[in-house]
Amino acid sequence: MLLCGIIDELKKQTANLVSYFFCQGTDSRINNATAVLRGLIYLLTDQQPSLIPHVQKKYDQAGKGLFEDVNAWWALSEVFANILQDPNLKSTFLIIDGLDECVTDLPHLLNLIVEKSSESPRVKWIVSSRNWLNIEEQLEIAGQKVRLCLELNEKSISAAVSIYIRHKVDQLAQLKKYDRNTRDAVQHHLSSNANDTFLWVALVCQELADPKVRKRHTLAKLKSFPQGLDSLYNRMMEQVSDLDDADLCKQVLAIASVVYRPVSLKELTFLAGSLGDFDDDLGTWEEIIGSCGSLLTLREGVVYFVHQSAKDFLLNEASNQILSSGIAHQHRVVFSRSLQIMSETLRQDIYDLHHPGISIHHIRQPEPDPLAPARYSCIYWVDHLNDAVSHRTSTPINDLHNNGTVYKFLSKKYLYWLEALSLLRGMPEGVVAMMRLERLLVGELT
Repeated sequence: MLLCGIIDELKKQTANLVSYFFCQGTDSRINNATAVLRGLIYLLTDQQPSLIPHVQKKYDQAGKGLFEDVNAWWALSEVFANILQDPNLKSTFLIIDGLDECVTDLPHLLNLIVEKSSESPRVKWIVSSRNWLNIEEQLEIAGQKVRLCLELNEKSISAAVSIYIRHKVDQLAQLKKYDRNTRDAVQHHLSSNANDTFLWVALVCQELADPKVRKRHTLAKLKSFPQGLDSLYNRMMEQVSDLDDADLCKQVLAIASVVYRPVSLKELTFLAGSLGDFDDDLGTWEEIIGSCGSLLTLREGVVYFVHQSAKDFLLNEASNQILSSGIAHQHRVVFSRSLQIMSETLRQDIYDLHHPGISIHHIRQPEPDPLAPARYSCIYWVDHLNDAVSHRTSTPINDLHNNGTVYKFLSKKYLYWLEALSLLRGMPEGVVAMMRLERLLVGELT
């Protein structure tokens, strides 16, 4: 929230380049160091096109693999370094939000920040993170820096949250047509219980904005929200447990807690299993997402956690409610469903191209896309099998044995899976998946 305001202010200074990236731990596409570099480079070249040759030179040598293969970090690091050393580079601000949510190759990213911050005087870095010791220790090496600890600037944070509360209350008053007394009561309650937390205010206001909350019930509803995020999340889980669809909601929350990227509604419906007569009714699934107590949100057909803290709460504080059989079991459920989805979906020439040698750049995705239900599964099924094996306690994984589910799938669908990976531009992930599967097989058979 605060970095968004900083970015907006810096953008008003038109002489500067402002490149930024928001890490999100729940999304494997934007929770790694390579994605951070890719995003920063894109915005820099978009704002100053004269920098494009630095990318073009490397792209001409490596092709698309520059951005996607296993060596992408090193290639992009070289491109990034050349951009920062370009004598024509304008005064630049590089902003990274949520270093603690960079799950993959965080040490590489921290080393790069420390190294480049001392080499390029025209470039200023602004980074944010939770107070994690490993991050603080590595950034401490940087020469010139200013460390701002929000916990030590309570007055500034409190003032910012107060402004945000007034803004949200004004929106609610207009939407719900509050009278003056109701408006003042809502603002007072939020100010007294927010504990200077933007997210708590946002979640409570989202609940109050629900069309099912009548104006006359506003104050009673407001008083039912406890202080603190964990307490609020716990109350949401209590509400979920009281629903007729409680088991289904918990199943959805369990899937959302273990997937490696936010899944589309279509992907979720297949991973979650059967709803009987309502399997194809996406409206019903939207209602189920809406019933998950503001822990989840739906944006453009994709299911997200409202915040990383919601996922952390489910895995750390509510795992006995949504993962009663353990996280290894849930990974195996997603793995098994993924194999089933792919077995039912994949076939030869699934896009009806009729020409195996056609360039990927000339392929248009059909509408509806026959791969839509299996997109997630094609990329991540081996990852879930790997986690099912690594997190298990003593239960053996029979899927890897001769004539097990993996053997049967690869025997019948391997070529169709490779075809799907190519259409999804996921061949690099497929190579890594096969290497990981080989290690799993060796480990299980020895």
